[in-house]
Amino acid sequence: MKTLGLHEAAAFLHCHPEELRRRAKAGGIPGAKVGRAWVFLEEDLAAYLRSLYAQPRQALQVTLRKEMECHFANAAVSGGSTSMPPPGNEYAELLKLPTKP
Repeated sequence: MKTLGLHEAAAFLHCHPEELRRRAKAGGIPGAKVGRAWVFLEEDLAAYLRSLYAQPRQALQVTLRKEMECHFANAAVSGGSTSMPPPGNEYAELLKLPTKP
């Protein structure tokens, strides 16, 4: 089991030591602070890198022999609003309001 200091671990991850320190302090990267120094296990850092491989934002999406179709291409087009016009005359009749001739 090989241990790495902050600068060695940063070189292993190809990142800046300060960025590694911030992520380790926040718990995003496995590491331990022994006294004033951060200590990382090489196996933990390799596992951390492997965990990043499966993230959906980095996954390659391949579509073989199938064109992407628009799901809305065959959808029925609405003629507009389906709300009813205001029933002004019905209200006037029910309330027995005076109407214009």
